[in-house]
Amino acid sequence: MCFEEVYKRYYRDVYYYLLSLSSNPQTAEDLTQETFYKALKNIHRFKGDCQLKTWLCQIGKNTYLSWLKKQKHLADAPMQPEVQSDSEVEKEDGPELVCIRREEALSIYRILHFLEEPYKEVFTLRTLGELSYREIGEIFGRGEGWARVIYHRAKLKIQEMIREVP
Repeated sequence: MCFEEVYKRYYRDVYYYLLSLSSNPQTAEDLTQETFYKALKNIHRFKGDCQLKTWLCQIGKNTYLSWLKKQKHLADAPMQPEVQSDSEVEKEDGPELVCIRREEALSIYRILHFLEEPYKEVFTLRTLGELSYREIGEIFGRGEGWARVIYHRAKLKIQEMIREVP
């Protein structure tokens, strides 16, 4: 299988995985591109010990963690760059791309809307609220382990719902 086929086959999986980590369609798109770039550069290191999708998602996770560290470093810097407004992003990316990104984000929010409790709240608190498992457990009057299990199950349910979307 050539790399273009790998890209076409696994792009969506890697993108949605990174979207679940970052909660930001633009960030997920950027990280997905970087993930496939890194995979292409290091394809000779893939030994076949796991599925190709797993290997790509691991690269994606490491890319995301590196991005997070960079963001934290930038946030700690004395001067912060200005955030682009939606109109500036539209000028840069074009209205079609902006519209597609908004639609993707909307479809993720729709999936979250139909996720039952406590999965929806635990997932939202963890990803959007950036709470620790301990804090989430405390909110529900449960333990950290319970929060971890519920979050993991929520991710699985979301992934299943994403696969069902045409």
